[in-house]
Amino acid sequence: MGKFIIQGGHELKGEIMPQGAKNEALQVICAVLLTQEPVIIKNIPKILDVLRLIDVLSSMGVEVTPLSEHEYKFQAKEVHFDFIKSQKFMQLSSAIRASIMIIGPLLGRFGKAYAATPGGDKIGRRPLTTHFEGFFKLGASFKHLEKENIYELSAPQLTGDYMLLNEASVTGTANIVMAAVLAKGTTTIFNAACEPYLLQLCTMLNNMGAKIGGIGSNLLTIEGVESLHGCEHTILPDMIEIGSFIGMAALNRSSITIKNCACKHLGIIPYTFSKLGIHIQEIGDDIVVPKLEHYEIERQLDGSILTVSDAPWPGFTPDLISIALVTAVQAKGSVLIHQKMFESRLFFVDHLQNMGAQIILCDPHRATVIGLNHKKQLRATNMSSPDIRAGVALLLAALSAQGESVIQNIEQIDRGYQNIVERLNALGARIVRFRD
Repeated sequence: MGKFIIQGGHELKGEIMPQGAKNEALQVICAVLLTQEPVIIKNIPKILDVLRLIDVLSSMGVEVTPLSEHEYKFQAKEVHFDFIKSQKFMQLSSAIRASIMIIGPLLGRFGKAYAATPGGDKIGRRPLTTHFEGFFKLGASFKHLEKENIYELSAPQLTGDYMLLNEASVTGTANIVMAAVLAKGTTTIFNAACEPYLLQLCTMLNNMGAKIGGIGSNLLTIEGVESLHGCEHTILPDMIEIGSFIGMAALNRSSITIKNCACKHLGIIPYTFSKLGIHIQEIGDDIVVPKLEHYEIERQLDGSILTVSDAPWPGFTPDLISIALVTAVQAKGSVLIHQKMFESRLFFVDHLQNMGAQIILCDPHRATVIGLNHKKQLRATNMSSPDIRAGVALLLAALSAQGESVIQNIEQIDRGYQNIVERLNALGARIVRFRD
């Protein structure tokens, strides 16, 4: 374990490049299991969750060859199922929630799959119902070996079917799509997640020979094929990092240019931050956040308080709710932050309250932020990162605070943000990493 020591109150300035999208990387790396041919993936972020998943695939027998710092070649000629059923593998894969997405491609290509209970952020209940109900509709049978804590699925031949997902789960949709591309017949998925991550995954699969229609919508039609071949794929920039940097610029009254943002894939993220009073300029694929001494939260047309809430795409992504909340701390005005999807994701606001933020935690899902309008600087404090997104929200708060803050449990931040200390220090931040 390690910690960050942050000397706050310094203006930031310059350009920063977002990393490759974490959530997309986790999906497309699992998809390499669908073919025995080489698959080259570019713009892979070097973050803890992605490196853990690569280790999982490597331990399964996938040949992994780094071609450059952010480009890898994967070739799944063989998969070692004896090792996959071992406790050693289960311990390795249980450290990362994304490991659940190996089930779909294994089931589709080999007719059998095993997985451990996944790990990941402790942000509330995250049931796997959508994943398994989708596999059942395709004809898979299921066993939960409770003693070994292993999920076992099998299907001599997956068969396409119509399914209406109980929720628009991103990982659930990805998992089912990866199983269905090699199923017999046609699969129709309604209420599919349609985040850019899914658009990218489906585009990659079609480049491998899959036949997926409706890409980018919540109604996918998949015509099963006999086999898939290799391809090259480039991961989009991480929209969660982009949103984090927008909030960081406003909170620290700094001028920052975010380079190569693939703006057409950002959905309503820029719009939502503009509702918090942040003036954002899109110049080509770059986003410029000018220095603002003050930014004012808009009211609703009827004069009522603004509500920022998460929703399935194209709604505001839940991964940026923590960032929107901390950004509002120094705005002028008030906002209700409504985190609908995860009941524990707001349980970091006590740290912000200790720093002097005016936040009322209404219940596990809602918090009202009364902005300080930069009339009062946050106080430095010692805190611990509970999950990836809350950890970065606390880091942004510490950068704007007066004095020296300490953030413990920084492994959570490292799971989602690559070289964050070096990149922010290049903008003028003063962060030191200490390892225990």
